[in-house]
Formats: sequence, C-alpha cells, structure tokens
Amino acid sequence: MSEIVFNIISGIAYLVLAPVVGGLLAGVDRKISARMQRRVGPPLLQPFYDFFKLWGKQPIAVNEAQSFYVFGFLLFVIISGLFFFTQGDILLVVFTLTMASVCFIVAAYSSNSPFSQVGAERELVQTMAYEPMLLLVALGFYLNCGSFSIETILNAPHMNFIYMPGIFVGLCYILLIKFRKSPFDLSMSHEAHQELIQGVVTEISGRTLALIELAHWYENVFLLGFVYLFFAWSATWSPVLGLAMCALTYFNDILIDNCCSRVKWEHMLASTWLVTLVAGFVNIMFLMYMR
Repeated sequence: MSEIVFNIISGIAYLVLAPVVGGLLAGVDRKISARMQRRVGPPLLQPFYDFFKLWGKQPIAVNEAQSFYVFGFLLFVIISGLFFFTQGDILLVVFTLTMASVCFIVAAYSSNSPFSQVGAERELVQTMAYEPMLLLVALGFYLNCGSFSIETILNAPHMNFIYMPGIFVGLCYILLIKFRKSPFDLSMSHEAHQELIQGVVTEISGRTLALIELAHWYENVFLLGFVYLFFAWSATWSPVLGLAMCALTYFNDILIDNCCSRVKWEHMLASTWLVTLVAGFVNIMFLMYMR
C-alpha cells in the first residue's frame, strides 16, 4: 500500500512541479547561453512571463483540428511523464512519447502554410532519427536489469552506466534533437531570427502556442529522468550523482548549442543512425553476451 501511495504522490508532484522545473530550466538555458555570448540575457523567470503573455492573448487557430492535436500532444507528454515518475514500464513511456510526437506533427500538417508543412516534414525526420535510439535505451535497461519496470531499474544492484556507456552516449546525442538544440534544431528553433517563421509552429499562436511550451517543459523534465536512470541504483547516495549528471548533461547540450551551426537533415539522420548503430547496437550486443 505504501508503494501505491508513493507512486500517487510522485505522479501529483510531476503534474505540479514539472512545469516549474521545466520553465526554470528554460530560463537557465537562456541565461547561460547569453553569458556564453557575452550578453546579460533575460531574467531567469522570462519563460514564465512569455507563457502568461501567450496565455492572455486572444485564442486564434487555423482550424479546430489544430487545437485538438496540440492538446493531444500535451496530453500524451503528460501521460509519458506520469508513467515514468510512477515507476511504470519504460517501454510504455517510449511508445506514449511517440504518440505525442505524432500529434504534434499532425497539428503542423493541419495548416496550409508552406512553412508549417516544411516544419512538419522536418519534425517527422527528427522522429525517425531519435526513435531507434530511444527503443535501444529501453532494451538496454531490460537486458541489464531483467525488466522494463522503472522501479526495478532504480533498485539495480549496480550503476547501469557501467554496462551501458554506449547507450548513454547515444541517448545524449539524440537529446540534442529532443531539447531542440543546434546542430539539430531543424523543425522549430527558439532563435531570435526565426520568431516570425518558426517552422512547425508557424501557424500556431496564443494559448495554443503556450500549451506547446508547457508540453516541452513537461517533456524536458522526464527526458532528463532517462539520464538519471543511468546513475541511480540501490546506493543511498546515488540520487545525488544522478541529479548532478542530469545538470551536467543539460549544460553540455547548451554548450554544444552555442558552439555548433545547424546541419542539413540528411546529415542529422545519417549521424544519429550511425551513433545508434555503433554506440547503441554494439552495447546491446555486449549486454546480450553478458547474459
């Protein structure tokens, strides 16, 4: 019974705190990026100011289907996070996250804008790029821990990273896509020069755009949770190491974002599949041999 109560509390905490943590991460991202470019940057709470400004605007949608699919995107992202933080099945988390991506892509396709259509096509290519690696992450945890259960993974007798370094490298690589960082910010960029023509969200504004930002805050929090799983095990002090590695991974993505220019989609697809094959698949073969 205590385990059920703990999972319920964890799920409620995710629903309430994830937007706060995600918004703060976005603010830290902007602040660090500004410092790297020798600028002062916006206030730490600027993402929240932007969110409430969007929320206060008149709701305008190209069609009713667009708002429906954006809501579906937010809903499936939240469900993915709930599965994760209630220590459910990690494979189910990956599948639900895929459904969220599908809703986001269809929302962009529902518009007749050529910029939105191109953004949707690029988002689809990005999904094709990172999905194989996410599946290998879930498979790697299964081979290493004997279960897809996140509870079992967290209580492993050893650090998962020891046997899954290649899979961890592959995960960090595709997180550049999921966090929408250069060199893979192809479908939707937060850069200033693309505010008017912003790819997949070109025809989305007001409260609908605010929902997308909210979904990304939720998504970023549980994606960092994947990083946490590599360094959390039965040791009492492992959560400190896990959180430290989450912070280091996020900082590394910000650093790469400010050092690299955008690549073409062909290069992104080829490089991610190469990393998936070399780092991820080889590590999977090693885990299968160890069993």
